[in-house]
Amino acid sequence: MAAKKNPLILVVEDDRFLVKAIEAKLSTSGFDVGVARDGEEAISFLKKKTPNLILLDLIMPKKNGFEVLEEMNGNAVWKKIPVIILSNLGQESDQQKGMELGAIDYIVKTKFSLQQIVDLLHKHLGKK
Repeated sequence: MAAKKNPLILVVEDDRFLVKAIEAKLSTSGFDVGVARDGEEAISFLKKKTPNLILLDLIMPKKNGFEVLEEMNGNAVWKKIPVIILSNLGQESDQQKGMELGAIDYIVKTKFSLQQIVDLLHKHLGKK
């Protein structure tokens, strides 16, 4: 019998310290983790693999999170991938724009712990 595969989470974030922290927490919580440091890397990743969920920063070099969401919306497979925005942009207008572009949730980085992120992933992926 094949072992049950861990959900693959793509973390799109340019802050190296935060990436390491999230990656460590998710790995020990039963997730496989892919990392992209900017929007272009995120799109390259999507061309190779389809993650179960994406944690997406908005402010990044080369291609920002809004642009990634717009590009994902133009692809029949990618637009079905759940996206949780992980950003320091806390304004309601940014949150609204992210949700309108298809994000399923919005986390303001400074207001969430790593455990809360894990709990949110479990909630959205239907795991207990």
